[in-house]
Amino acid sequence: MNRKISGRFLLPLIFIAALSCKKETTKENNLDELGQVAKPTPPPLVPSVFATGFNNPRGLKFGPDGNLYVAEAGIGGTSSTVGVCTPQVAPPFGPYLGSTTGGRISTVTMAGVRSTLTAQLPTAKSARQDVLGPSDVAFINNTVYVVNNAGCSHGVASMPSGVYRINGDGSPTLIANLSAWQAAHPVAHPSPGDFEPDGSWYGLIAVGNDLYALDANHGELVKVSANGSLSRVVDFSATLGHIVPTAIDYRGNFYVANLGTFPIMGNSKVLKLNPAGQIQVVTSGLSAVLGLVVDQQSQIYVLEMTTGNDFPTPGTGRILKIGPSGAAQIVAEHLNFPTGMTMGPDGNLYVSSWGFGMPPGGGQVLKVTLHE
Repeated sequence: MNRKISGRFLLPLIFIAALSCKKETTKENNLDELGQVAKPTPPPLVPSVFATGFNNPRGLKFGPDGNLYVAEAGIGGTSSTVGVCTPQVAPPFGPYLGSTTGGRISTVTMAGVRSTLTAQLPTAKSARQDVLGPSDVAFINNTVYVVNNAGCSHGVASMPSGVYRINGDGSPTLIANLSAWQAAHPVAHPSPGDFEPDGSWYGLIAVGNDLYALDANHGELVKVSANGSLSRVVDFSATLGHIVPTAIDYRGNFYVANLGTFPIMGNSKVLKLNPAGQIQVVTSGLSAVLGLVVDQQSQIYVLEMTTGNDFPTPGTGRILKIGPSGAAQIVAEHLNFPTGMTMGPDGNLYVSSWGFGMPPGGGQVLKVTLHE
């Protein structure tokens, strides 16, 4: 990407907006607001390289077999089909060069050994070198599902943006056509100036026997049932405008974070969506969030793709932990274009690194060891 490169880092301590009136810590006697001795903030952790050899890695999840599954956008296609298929509306950053194959899902053992589960998913590249393709994975029982972000308007006429089931031989089967869904069910306030007809589907999670797909460009969360039927859970654009929701997790409620619009510094939030459809701001003032994990203690881990800069800058990504009180702690910093995060069965965080901007095979997965 042709973005401004800077060596500056922004390392603020972020507090939840609702606690803006909270009493300050008494520095003279090192007491917190409860009158207890304040605990020192631990230094940020240094991630280790868990696995290498990825092509623009994005969302990742651990499967029932204990292996890590990584969605890879691929390296982009070689031919443009914009105008050949429906909708015949070119996205703002096109024309895209698309391909029917090249998007991958990799599996990684706990020893860090990568292998290809499938490379039969679409991949596309825009005129400004953005690469689109598989964005995230999820599991229902032992079956792998992937949300694909490269459809007709992205140069892939034969495979729409959608949720695909990965069969035993690696072939993908479309179970939900998200391109057609958005054409037939427009949101209240489509994104101004950068409308993508096929959307920009980035997050996918499983809750029970249903899947939930999150679209950043149109700004909606869609439920995909086991039989492939679709229904809208929430249209974020209707009440929040063009916030670019990107990351999602579930812990009794849906938690959603957003990328924000350019300039991206400080425009991101974490939202809680309860079963009644009510949206609550959990914390704000974040930057370019692309990953979100809510653990069993309701601590929220937020992956910021870049900080301290108006545009994506390598070496400025970081992970924050937001406790129940709303106070934030830097878990890891100086990350290079991180694009996805999950928690492993070992209680540690795994992060897609160099999720864009590198040649084929240049992507990595990092391990952030929270528990030895």
